[in-house]
Amino acid sequence: MSYQMKASDVFGFASSCGCQTKQKGDELFFKLCPYCCGGEHRDKETFSVNLKTGAFKCFRSSCGKQGHFVELARDFGYPLDVDEPKRAFRRLPQKEVVSSAEAVAYMESRGISAAVTKKYRITTQTEHKNILVFPFYDEKNILVSAKYRKIDFDRTKDKSKEWFVKDTKPILFGMNHCNSFDRVIITEGQIDSLSVSECGFENAVSVPNGANGFTWLNYCYDWLDQFQEIIVFGDCENGKVTLADPLSKRIKKPIKVVRPVDYLGEKDANDLLRRYGKQAIVSCIENAEVMKVSNIVPLAEVKSVDYSTMPKIRTNIETLDRAIAGGFFFGDLIALTGKCGEGKSTFMSQLACEVLEQGERILIYSGELAPVNVKYWLHLQLAGSENLIKRVSSRGDSYFVIDPEAEKLIELWYNGRAFVYQNNYVSTDEDCEDLLQTIEQTIQRCAVRVVFVDNLMTAMEGVYDQNGLFQAQSRFVGSLKRLAMQYDVVIVLIAHPRKGNAKDFTNDSVSGSADITNKADIVLCYQKAAPDSFFDSSLMVTKNRHNGTVLKGDDAIGLIFSETTKRLSTKADQPRRYGWERYKTMRTDDFDEIV
Repeated sequence: MSYQMKASDVFGFASSCGCQTKQKGDELFFKLCPYCCGGEHRDKETFSVNLKTGAFKCFRSSCGKQGHFVELARDFGYPLDVDEPKRAFRRLPQKEVVSSAEAVAYMESRGISAAVTKKYRITTQTEHKNILVFPFYDEKNILVSAKYRKIDFDRTKDKSKEWFVKDTKPILFGMNHCNSFDRVIITEGQIDSLSVSECGFENAVSVPNGANGFTWLNYCYDWLDQFQEIIVFGDCENGKVTLADPLSKRIKKPIKVVRPVDYLGEKDANDLLRRYGKQAIVSCIENAEVMKVSNIVPLAEVKSVDYSTMPKIRTNIETLDRAIAGGFFFGDLIALTGKCGEGKSTFMSQLACEVLEQGERILIYSGELAPVNVKYWLHLQLAGSENLIKRVSSRGDSYFVIDPEAEKLIELWYNGRAFVYQNNYVSTDEDCEDLLQTIEQTIQRCAVRVVFVDNLMTAMEGVYDQNGLFQAQSRFVGSLKRLAMQYDVVIVLIAHPRKGNAKDFTNDSVSGSADITNKADIVLCYQKAAPDSFFDSSLMVTKNRHNGTVLKGDDAIGLIFSETTKRLSTKADQPRRYGWERYKTMRTDDFDEIV
């Protein structure tokens, strides 16, 4: 027969492979691609399966595996009902099961009374009194399966502690004792569900084979869906209830979960019963809370902030700082755009000077300039005109060099606080990930607080397919924003605009994926001023998440450019002194004190 697509099969496949997943709409994203495992850099969430159509794809260009879920299941040996009759389960004889004395004694040692043991018909094998038998009855009181548990299990001698009667139907333990559909409590083991029943809760069931085994769900889904309230009382490990998360991904209904704090340091319901008694179990169930959605918190719990007191990076351009609530906030992604050759890199370099002046550490990536050129431009802006020496080449061209003593002081001033990416170009999609990895490591190991990426196109140079390029850009910009927020740093990204009239610039004018400006907190557009303007260039603020203030058209900030020092300012005679100049009067043998 032909396969009928079922979302539960996709979840089952992920569980069987040990894959962590995240659902977004109809797409189920796997933490790692089953085929390429994320490549050398372990790229995450690049593989998804559509829960309705079954189409799957890995978005890594070096993998690109795609097809239908049936093919995916075939490739990894996951069984599906395809071109074969529906599985026929073994039928067990419907005979009376009587609890044995050995079963009663063992269960009493676990805090379970003889009455509950007999009610659930827990017994032992006739010929092996050390092997418990848990009979599994469905909601119609039909015996469909049985699970064995070795009481005196020895890890060094025995192969298995628990096992099922072969070829029987997997269902929840205790279904036949549920007498209403108001509330059901699901545990991770049979003894745990009996512990709950011991405390007076009739509707207590257990999954048959652990927190990650969901072979039972297809056969119990409709029955479980009838309950008004579902409470998960799984094992508590590392502050989490293990069964809660995988179950919540597989059922539509909201579930409640026992609070980790109510386990009182114990692992499960039976441990609690034996250590603290029945009231501890009752408190767990009555205090259970609706499972929180990942990354969602009540708005009332969000701490209010005073933006005026939050730490930020000032640009030293008064109008700009005023417009963006005082400067760039840590955690911000800044998109800086403008036409080629009009001064974006110069403006970025001056921002780097201002960051160093504020005592922070920086990392500069340039896909167009060698590290020596990045340094020269930065030093010109830091030095100022009085520390430059004019030279004339043999051809009569004049140029400036930095006074050697001033340069030495500049280097000592920022020593240990300024870093530059060594490579001139990034050439492949994998190298984009290498750049991100290098940025993250530098933030971690060198305590960098501000990162400059010049520019997006050179970081994407190895991606040739247009659709692949947009996806790569989106992932790259998204990763930069994640790094900014995760490590509380500022990241400035230069992105080129599409061809067009600069006066008509909007955020949509940035070339490439729309996510570039969508994910940015602030978008700045730097461009040459009109020929008849007093200023050499202008700076627009076209997006501002801080307070919504934008500066466009006549409100754009006019800037004057110094050809000598490469500095930008709002006034022609505006002086700028950087911290290194405080050490001009120091003797050479005192330089160590600066570092």
